[in-house]
Amino acid sequence: MRGPDAVATAAAVRDGRTDARTVTEEAIDRIRTLDPALGAVVHTRFDAARAEIAAGLPDGPLHGVPMLVKDLGTEVAGLPATGGSRLFADATARRDSELVARYRRAGAVVLGTTNTPELGLNASTEPALFGPTRNPWSPAHSPGGSSGGSAAAVAAGMVPVAHASDGGGSIRIPAAACGLFGLKPSRGRVSPAPRPTTLSGLLSAHHALTTTVRDSALLLDVAAGPLPGDAYAAPAPAAPFAELARRAPGRLRIGLITALPDGPGVHPDCERAVRAAALLCERLGHHVTETTAPYRPDDVGATSGVLMGADLVAQIDARLAVLGRPPADDDIEPFTRVLYDHYRTLPAADVSRALRRAQEIGWETGAVFRSLDVTLAPTLARPTPPLGTLDTAEPESIYRHGSVYSAFTSVYNVTGMPAMSVPFGHDGQGLPLGVQFGAPLGGEGVLLALAAQLEEAAPWGTAPGPA
Repeated sequence: MRGPDAVATAAAVRDGRTDARTVTEEAIDRIRTLDPALGAVVHTRFDAARAEIAAGLPDGPLHGVPMLVKDLGTEVAGLPATGGSRLFADATARRDSELVARYRRAGAVVLGTTNTPELGLNASTEPALFGPTRNPWSPAHSPGGSSGGSAAAVAAGMVPVAHASDGGGSIRIPAAACGLFGLKPSRGRVSPAPRPTTLSGLLSAHHALTTTVRDSALLLDVAAGPLPGDAYAAPAPAAPFAELARRAPGRLRIGLITALPDGPGVHPDCERAVRAAALLCERLGHHVTETTAPYRPDDVGATSGVLMGADLVAQIDARLAVLGRPPADDDIEPFTRVLYDHYRTLPAADVSRALRRAQEIGWETGAVFRSLDVTLAPTLARPTPPLGTLDTAEPESIYRHGSVYSAFTSVYNVTGMPAMSVPFGHDGQGLPLGVQFGAPLGGEGVLLALAAQLEEAAPWGTAPGPA
């Protein structure tokens, strides 16, 4: 079962009701007990964490809070930086990413890294390198992806919070699958330094998976802010996010979206959940109107695919240059190889066209916020799938199913706008469902305030222990 959230943990350490060493040892015990059944944690640094506590942690807002970091795009000094790929299996991080350094300066205790599909290319976490991560609600089911390891660790109660990242829904999809709160921030809210992310940096955002809204707001305050030289930055918030989350959201104009033009059919359980969320919003005083999505998911997917595909080629080629050899047959999974072979022949003009189309999609999507404050939709068009449904060893299974699980989420990566998945209800098997709210660029404060209101009005439950 889950313990105190990060805010409560830091307060208990600060007030002397416990100490960082005790909290950390309890988290280590939970990881050792729970993770063998779930496969969420891939590398640990328990002794290093103990040494940091003994030396004295910074007196910041996360003082003494144990956490985990996703093994993709954000690195922990001294730990492998594999991205879930055999091609990077022996790569070791030489220094912390800026985001990890900010967590540490805030007093957090980093205990290790979490599982991810190879290079983040799947909505389920089932890499060949480490094997699948299992959902704490049902070990036969996926925890989502690509932040599935972080989601499973938090949902199972190993740690109160974990880092996550989102290039097409990779925070929000596992949040929905595991009954967690997951906010994808605005483009440029969190610096990717020191890893240049080229074109996919327009799509990917780093933040966290949490059990409470206040934890997400606190972690965003710790993480947010550009470094000099960052290519872009999100608009500065009017106040700290923790304060914005405590404010009443006011009467919001909410646009309800239950279907997508030429998109996948929405499962009845998912539609019931989003309509129930809309009714709750109305009872809370918001004005909800049904609206039509201003985008087609196949258009968004094609645009996103080019931008992420170009970055994939650059990433793999850079690694092969370090190794001094061509790719071997077992370096990357079959689905990754299909993408690599396809996008390495992509004309430069196609990349430029995709960038232009991304801007057009941003304008088209942004137009709905002239009359709306936020949009509301299912996070997923289908309930959480069993493990094996999205199988990168069979690329056809990804093409057949993958777009179903990113149909509602990916547009917020292409546009750079913030979006969040809020736990809301369960499917017919008792697995959690999520509903997604989106806002204009810089609108995290409104989303957090609304989420806190929903959290109070309809508290989300906790996951059972693994079977």
